[in-house]
Amino acid sequence: MANRSEIKKGKRKKKTLKILGSIIGILLLAGAGYAYYVYSSVKDTVGKMHDDSEWSGSDKRDDELNLSNQDPISILILGVDERKGDRGRSDTTIVVTVNPKTNSMYMTSIPRDTRTEIIGKGTQDKINHAYAFGGTKMAIETVENFLDIPIDYFMKVNMESFKGIVNALGGVTVNNEKFGFSYEGHNFPKGSLNLSGEEALAYSRMRKQDPRGDFGRNERQRQVINSIIDEGAQLSSITKLGEILGVMGDNITTNMSFDEMKEIQSNYKGARKNVQSLEIKGRGGKINGIYYFNVSDEEKKRISSLLKEQLEL
Repeated sequence: MANRSEIKKGKRKKKTLKILGSIIGILLLAGAGYAYYVYSSVKDTVGKMHDDSEWSGSDKRDDELNLSNQDPISILILGVDERKGDRGRSDTTIVVTVNPKTNSMYMTSIPRDTRTEIIGKGTQDKINHAYAFGGTKMAIETVENFLDIPIDYFMKVNMESFKGIVNALGGVTVNNEKFGFSYEGHNFPKGSLNLSGEEALAYSRMRKQDPRGDFGRNERQRQVINSIIDEGAQLSSITKLGEILGVMGDNITTNMSFDEMKEIQSNYKGARKNVQSLEIKGRGGKINGIYYFNVSDEEKKRISSLLKEQLEL
């Protein structure tokens, strides 16, 4: 029979696993990964990633968000390629809306060339330019205006970090159903593919060879993200957690606090089992020689209505 010390140690271990699941999962689109690691290291990593200086919450909510009451939430994922001396652009923009009451999660990718008003700039431009012009705050406000919904949390991810996370997980598996292609020196035939970090990044970046352009690329990005979630949820795959936490701490920024992550892990984790992708429809065309993806007012209202229903607004 276990003594009191062993029982307390076991409870502490379970708590650590749950919080690790929150980080690996929620930071990688609401997954629930579990792994062995000390509680203090996890908390330190979250502290390193936490930054609410640019966004502390949306003004578009009438009532304050309450995670304990399982209020539906929205998370903006910004995938950026930052280089020294260059802020870069948000070439990946995904809005995740999670409703724990219906155990559902929507992933809505906004094409990078989408023409919209850049809030704070007063001009019409490609939505991915908002981050280049005004950083995280301008990017969030522009997305809020485009979709007419509040953004509660953001996660800014340096896309190069995908390589380190995937490698630490031992690779990811995707199903390339559409067509075979080669990109950046890597071959991706049709069928099930086991990808290393470098291959996963190339697989998710290719656009010009895809007949669907940004839509095809967005779909492949979601495939890789979902595969990371699945791998992170398997205890057997977390053998290099220190490496994963190191990559996250250096390459992910979020306004989500450690306590909020714990709350979300506890009350929202069931939603990852029911993930739906929403596709924004529109037409490509040039204005003054520049290519844009144009979305009609009717389409914006359609997407906005779906997201508002998901968020119970």
